[in-house]
Amino acid sequence: MTVVAELDEARLVERLRDARAGHDEFSACPVRGVLDQIGDKWSTLIVITLAERPFRFGELRRALADISQRMLTQTLRDLQRDGLVERRVYPTVPPSVDYRLTPLGRSLLGPLGALIRWADENHGAIRAARLDFDAASDRPRTWTARGEIG
Repeated sequence: MTVVAELDEARLVERLRDARAGHDEFSACPVRGVLDQIGDKWSTLIVITLAERPFRFGELRRALADISQRMLTQTLRDLQRDGLVERRVYPTVPPSVDYRLTPLGRSLLGPLGALIRWADENHGAIRAARLDFDAASDRPRTWTARGEIG
């Protein structure tokens, strides 16, 4: 790890500690509230997709083939509520609607890009760690009455 990365990590830990210090419960931490929304599978994929250009609802649904209509609708509403996505309605017959990133949504692309690069660089190591963990966990483990592994 470089000195710069160590400083950034130390600053991050300090900022998270400071954020939690002002709250009775970790669930009230403002960082957690933001990460709960943008950290879910569909929000991230929608933001990445909308980075390309504005999309109509049906186009988004086809671009994200595994998402249900209900989940796409709810996730778009949540992203609108957070100010990351804008829904534009055009006065045509029938009305035309598209979704696009707001400036706040675009500001998320840099950090999200860093996370994607990290995942791309480390997915092999993560896959290997999962295999090692699963192999070690293959034998059944139970706790005895005395708290020992049997």
